[in-house]
Amino acid sequence: MDLSLLRTFLTVHRAGSFTRAAALLGLSQPAVTGQIRTLERQVGRPLFLRQARGVVPTTVGDELAHKVAPHLDALLEITEARFDDRSAPRTLHLAGPPEFLAQRVLPALTPLTVQGLAVRTVFGGSEELFAGMSAGHHDLAVTASRPRGRLLTATALCDEEHVLVGAPRWAARLGGPAALRMRGAPALAGLPVVEVHESLPFVGQYWSAVFDAPPTAPATVVVPDLRAVLSCVAAGAGLGVLPRYLCADALDAGRVLALLDPPVPPLRTYFLVVRTGALALPHLARAHEWLLRAAVDW
Repeated sequence: MDLSLLRTFLTVHRAGSFTRAAALLGLSQPAVTGQIRTLERQVGRPLFLRQARGVVPTTVGDELAHKVAPHLDALLEITEARFDDRSAPRTLHLAGPPEFLAQRVLPALTPLTVQGLAVRTVFGGSEELFAGMSAGHHDLAVTASRPRGRLLTATALCDEEHVLVGAPRWAARLGGPAALRMRGAPALAGLPVVEVHESLPFVGQYWSAVFDAPPTAPATVVVPDLRAVLSCVAAGAGLGVLPRYLCADALDAGRVLALLDPPVPPLRTYFLVVRTGALALPHLARAHEWLLRAAVDW
């Protein structure tokens, strides 16, 4: 069996996309498609299921990848060691929400970048990132929702606690956490809020979980970055709901205060998402494992 066909097959299996595999191999997409069809004829069974966004391996495809990957990777390592002393670093194409990547993920990956891992980052929301993952544009994504279907695989990374915060003057006006707990949502009616979107994703979730009621007023300030929300809240523009990790320093410094301490604070789960089968790539598997270990302390 032609080793070049197996190499193309393994690249498609790991990339989850003919388009992405073609880019990685330096081939045209029709060439990749033709090689996979040739291999499928030799094997006598389909190796991938074509979908609107990318491909997923069949059971036969998964079994073949499991058998050939260690041997092809070993051959590639020998070739690189023999003919390429520069040992070019692998590149990780990472995607996720800007605040969480900036505060948590990218600092955690720094030891790997020091060791030669190159990182390229894209920011976005869950659905946008799922589409990019399916198209092969990203290797690893951090999202706030779990993907559907077989093309992508998600592992729970960590939970973040949401906190209702305000500048000291708003805390004084509301009378402190105990008073707000007694009066509930009516005490907040008509007060300005700062949010990342008109739909009030953070405030709405908090109000529903803690007060069992929807917010009663639109946002006064809408800015699509939680770090900017924190700045506006600290300046007194209104109340905000923020992840505790993001506002911890401001809370410690007294620039903002927690307005309520519910017995069970609202949580949001982050997931680490990869294309199914992609963890066979050593540099991607290492980054994935590294982040899961780091998240234990988050």
